[in-house]
Amino acid sequence: MSKLRASLRAVTAAVVLALGAMAAPQAVAVGQPAVSVSQRADATTRALVRADPQAAVAAATVCGSGYTLFRAVALPQDVDPSLRLATLYSYENAGKGCAILDNNVGKSQYMYLHVCKVDGTGCDTDSGSFSEYAGPVNVASSVCAPVTAKMGQNSSSLYINFTSEYMFSCD
Repeated sequence: MSKLRASLRAVTAAVVLALGAMAAPQAVAVGQPAVSVSQRADATTRALVRADPQAAVAAATVCGSGYTLFRAVALPQDVDPSLRLATLYSYENAGKGCAILDNNVGKSQYMYLHVCKVDGTGCDTDSGSFSEYAGPVNVASSVCAPVTAKMGQNSSSLYINFTSEYMFSCD
């Protein structure tokens, strides 16, 4: 009887672990409300959110509560959004900014995400090998804060090397 109990405990533990492993940020986001999108968000951002609302909610959740999506960019640029390798999200909350670089490849990649205030101070960087996302990186004043996002097999073999002066609002 003790072997049967031990076996049942092992099976129960395995099922609990498997269910917990399936609860990735995207899966957890399903039960959460839709992400708040800025009224000033462009049409591309709105289209990306409509196409994949779970990813936008999950990224916002990583930033913390109260953030509004300002911009989403499919990377590399100028490809069909369904073929994107990463998505760069920028969120704002009471003048503060948060950026997330979402890995859409499905396996660990070198990722680099960097944001600074417009004057080049107060920078935040996240880099390394990530299977889900780089970030969050935060900036105390999101007004016109430039963002750099890179992704590749390693730091010297990049297929995304993107810099934008307009990931956050400029007013």
